[in-house]
Amino acid sequence: MFTDYTKIYIKSGDGGNGAVSFRREKYVASGGPDGGDGGKGGDIYFKVDKDKNTLIDFRYNKKYKAGNGENGSGNHCNGKYGENLYIKVPIGTVIKDAQTGKIIADLSHEEQVEKVLEGGRGGKGNSHFATSTRQAPRFAQDGDKGEEKEIILELKLLADVGLLGFPNVGKSTFLSKTTAARPKIANYHFTTLEPNLGVVKTKSGGFVIADIPGIIEGASEGVGLGIQFLRHVERTRLLLHFIDVSGTEGRDPIEDFKTINEELKKYSEKLSKRTQIIVATKMDVVQDEKPLKELEELAKKEKLELFKISAVTGEGIDNLINHIEEVLKTLPKEELFEADEKMVYTLEDKKDEWTIRKEGEDFIIEGRAVERLMGRVNIEDNESMYYLQKSLKEMGIDDKLKEMGVCEGDSVVIAGWELEWSD
Repeated sequence: MFTDYTKIYIKSGDGGNGAVSFRREKYVASGGPDGGDGGKGGDIYFKVDKDKNTLIDFRYNKKYKAGNGENGSGNHCNGKYGENLYIKVPIGTVIKDAQTGKIIADLSHEEQVEKVLEGGRGGKGNSHFATSTRQAPRFAQDGDKGEEKEIILELKLLADVGLLGFPNVGKSTFLSKTTAARPKIANYHFTTLEPNLGVVKTKSGGFVIADIPGIIEGASEGVGLGIQFLRHVERTRLLLHFIDVSGTEGRDPIEDFKTINEELKKYSEKLSKRTQIIVATKMDVVQDEKPLKELEELAKKEKLELFKISAVTGEGIDNLINHIEEVLKTLPKEELFEADEKMVYTLEDKKDEWTIRKEGEDFIIEGRAVERLMGRVNIEDNESMYYLQKSLKEMGIDDKLKEMGVCEGDSVVIAGWELEWSD
């Protein structure tokens, strides 16, 4: 089964907690703090695997988690780092944020590896919080939680040439004649239910062709199978537009040309401007020359080249292949998105965020920054609370609360902890 779209859940590892520990040694009268740091959580990477060609593995396994960091311990022993997770995908896979639709990574090169989520930081042990006036800190820092995200994986085939056209116009036959691909071929509509790739070998190298199925009227809105496969045309540099001029199917070549191009335009304005070559097919069974003449006039009007072939007899195929190779030399590789559209997401993006809102008589403080801060605080320890007040002032939260009118005795809720404000 060919699978080219799936949605999965990923989570990087949680950071380990720092330890609260004090030295206890024989002949040492007063041991100091020696709590070790927690280990960093594992990162999540996506890696191109040349042996994969579909996303079938993700149909059955939808959740992926990296390893958690271990907690620190006494004697300055740091916790072990969590194990990184490498998720293998086929070349041509695009990773998107399921919530925003933004592109996170485009894996379009061999051996490419991209970090998608970073593991949570390990918490610092109490030895880091010792000062000249606070020599025995009874608190440590909790590790940061790993980030979790629902993502979309889309496979966009990496082909130089895409074959377009209504069902049963000879695309699969052409692919079987020019490459080693062996698509299923029969004389009925929708023979091709999944994209087929083939390599055309020439004296100077060769190129890759993709037979894109299911493009019919309404495909860009989800009619038939087209909406599933239009994404594969995005990567191609050149489009071969196959049009049946034999009249055996009772089709109008001019209407077919306009309909397919309208679907391309609806799906992507950029795609509709891709270089096209019109390929008039089934020349071996043409009985009425009128449809062919009309198509030739249309090609001149649209300033497009037209080649006449018969995939069954081989007529015109060699000339078409030679011309394709020459045209490809003049066309650059297609980028899937503009540079400023790419979004690489990391935990660093939100680490300093915090917000304050007033709800009734309460001041609510939220955000990753205060969540991390409260992870370091022991609210039952006076020294730890002094550390909290100092940190709130350094972060600018103290001034913001005063600006909003906080008074002595008001309720301040910090990351779920309700405290009484005192200046």
